[in-house]
Amino acid sequence: LKLAKKYTNRSHIVAFKNSYHGSTHGALSVMGNEYYKQAYRPLLPDIEFIKYNAYADLERITNQTACVIIEAIQGEAGVIVPDVLYMQALRTRCNQTGTLLIFDEIQTGFGRTGKLFAFEHENIIPDILLLAKSFGGGMPIGAFISDQKTMDVLTNNPFLGHITTFGGNAVCAAAAEANLKVLLESNLIKECEAKGEIFDSYFKNKNQNYSFTRIGLMMSIQFLNFETNKNIIDYCITKGVITDWFLFNSAALRICPPLIIKKDDIQFACEIIHEAIQKFARNT
Repeated sequence: LKLAKKYTNRSHIVAFKNSYHGSTHGALSVMGNEYYKQAYRPLLPDIEFIKYNAYADLERITNQTACVIIEAIQGEAGVIVPDVLYMQALRTRCNQTGTLLIFDEIQTGFGRTGKLFAFEHENIIPDILLLAKSFGGGMPIGAFISDQKTMDVLTNNPFLGHITTFGGNAVCAAAAEANLKVLLESNLIKECEAKGEIFDSYFKNKNQNYSFTRIGLMMSIQFLNFETNKNIIDYCITKGVITDWFLFNSAALRICPPLIIKKDDIQFACEIIHEAIQKFARNT
């Protein structure tokens, strides 16, 4: 957000309803859910929220807009996958207005969706890319990435325009490099879709009492209410399968296994989840 405001000399920021970008002050400011941020107001000013996948809302991006910050796939909303044409229209609108497009790939990056980065599905490139979580292969590291011309504005006026206490830790950086090497040289990302298809065979178009969404190994099963979902989650835990719901969608079951998961483990997990659904979702 600092980089975009400094580069464009603008203050207007566009974010999305039901978006999640973190819990610090700036991240809360662009979170699209009032419950989690109402206790910390006032937050950053001049932020406007639009609807994900809504073409008409793109007109609210103007030549006064510093940046648009968007999740490549909305995670905490319950795995909301954007239309490819919508993402391309968003890229075009940002180009037209001189607005920087920020992609938050902290959940979706490093193979989660079957591509190294989810923006590859839309055949577009963001101006700023946000990375963390699986970036370090288990070690704590995050990054924001842009081209040299854009990043250079942080080098002056003021000097040290952006600094960080823990940035560039040698051990974490080495782990991130090794992690990236493994992903690029192994078949983990290539196998992602085939592994996901096992989940499809259990849950896709199987039951009118729920809906199933998947891209790569990022999935959700949408039930009618939280009570059903919680019963299923609790039952799965007793059988050795750990899962969760979503911050902004408590009626949806989160399925997000590691890329290294074996097919036998997928089948085991699917059978337990299917068993739980048969037990608790049949009459909801």
